[in-house]
Amino acid sequence: MDEQRSPGGTGDDVGAQIASILDEASGAPSAGATGQTARPTLDREEGEIKDNVLRMGSLVEDQILAAIDALVSHDAEKALAVIVADGRINEAQRHVTTLIAKTIATQQPVARDLRFLLSLDHVAYELERIGDHASSVAKQARRLAPEPPLEHFVHLPSMGRLGAQLVHGILRALVDIDEGVARQVAAGDDEIDNLYHRTFEEVLDLMRADPANVERGARILLAAHYLERIGDRVTNIAEDVVYLASGEVEDLNP
Repeated sequence: MDEQRSPGGTGDDVGAQIASILDEASGAPSAGATGQTARPTLDREEGEIKDNVLRMGSLVEDQILAAIDALVSHDAEKALAVIVADGRINEAQRHVTTLIAKTIATQQPVARDLRFLLSLDHVAYELERIGDHASSVAKQARRLAPEPPLEHFVHLPSMGRLGAQLVHGILRALVDIDEGVARQVAAGDDEIDNLYHRTFEEVLDLMRADPANVERGARILLAAHYLERIGDRVTNIAEDVVYLASGEVEDLNP
């Protein structure tokens, strides 16, 4: 299962890039030594990193919607396209991680700037995992494509659309580091959880009623699990936004 693999799929490559950057930066001037030029450079690099994270988030949102479209339309080719496109998200995360490592090594940020960069690194990780979940939904959609729908896939379409809306919302919160919006988005995870529990109960009933429903039902339950995890990971990003805004670590999904 892709849940076990390292973020981005090639952690060793990223680690090697970071090590190389740190080696090259060993003789770089510190932020204090560069005087007034350090702050504009740091601001520019932070802005570039944030823009890359936002673009990555937009790709992830598109992937969720595309996976649900493939499921509803019984289109195996569309599902395969989602699976293949996951590589773009992995590459985007590797790029963000490399930029962050370079900025930390060459600009030596402290306090709020360091917190900002490390939080963006975690946001990129969570977005990459959401991309993996969308790809996993597409894998189930590809297998379900030749089969007739089981109760119109129960609540999967609603879960997927809501998950994409939450990703969109948390990206808006990240743009302005808006704690209030982040909390509102995190609260939306409860609706995904409710749909997941309803799906689980209804699919089990369908599987008990007719053994012919078992295989399709199992695949729907797997897809529902991945969609539910998207909500959890959006909540994790919301916690990062709250941390950036307030400096406080808070569990928004106790």
